[in-house]
Amino acid sequence: MEKDYLLETQKLAKVFKKDYAVNELDISIPRNHIYGLLGANGAGKSTTLKMLTGLLKPTSGKINFDGHTWTRKDLRNIGALIEQPPIYGNLTAEENLKVHTTLLGLPNKRIKEVLKIVDLTDTGKKEAKNFSMGMKQRLGIATAILNHPKLLILDEPTNGLDPIGIQDLRKLIKSFPEEGMTVILSSHILAEVEQIVDYVGIMSHGILGYQGKVNPGEDLEELFMSVAEKTTRGRRIAR
Repeated sequence: MEKDYLLETQKLAKVFKKDYAVNELDISIPRNHIYGLLGANGAGKSTTLKMLTGLLKPTSGKINFDGHTWTRKDLRNIGALIEQPPIYGNLTAEENLKVHTTLLGLPNKRIKEVLKIVDLTDTGKKEAKNFSMGMKQRLGIATAILNHPKLLILDEPTNGLDPIGIQDLRKLIKSFPEEGMTVILSSHILAEVEQIVDYVGIMSHGILGYQGKVNPGEDLEELFMSVAEKTTRGRRIAR
């Protein structure tokens, strides 16, 4: 039986001043699973995610989403948290989400739904600038899932979190496939990813060196280092 992929790329590339930030990337994201996009800083992960969310235009290649060629209309079915959460510090959690439901034309009842999902229902009148880092991350995720996305993209979501914040966020992310969401999670922290993801893609120097299902007991660090060594030898410059 053919696997059901929500998103696939074909030879996706992004070139900056003749350097390949992303080099002919072919990734396949199975529907309703968590896919870990791994790589050291500068491997091309964020550039890839920015192309998938329309923040960057690909130099070449193709993106297929939910059975058709990706267009900007597909952004209504994609939620993303890339870099810093889009938070207004002088507003409460509920007020922050109200801004986005108004922009998206969503019903106000959705605000309480997502606050419950991310466990921020008890923040009351507390302004977001006084939230912990973990609370800010969860509020950013709440914003990203307001529109019931089919695909949720999270770029290094545990950065700066303490162990409790990481544990809470891990539990939250693992719940999303049950809500009908496919998740792409980028990270450079191998120990964290292997506790969350079902599938993994490993990037180095803009190249996808490995892609596959995560098997119990597999040594991701050894695999990661092997891919990094192989792709370092395979780098090329755009002509």
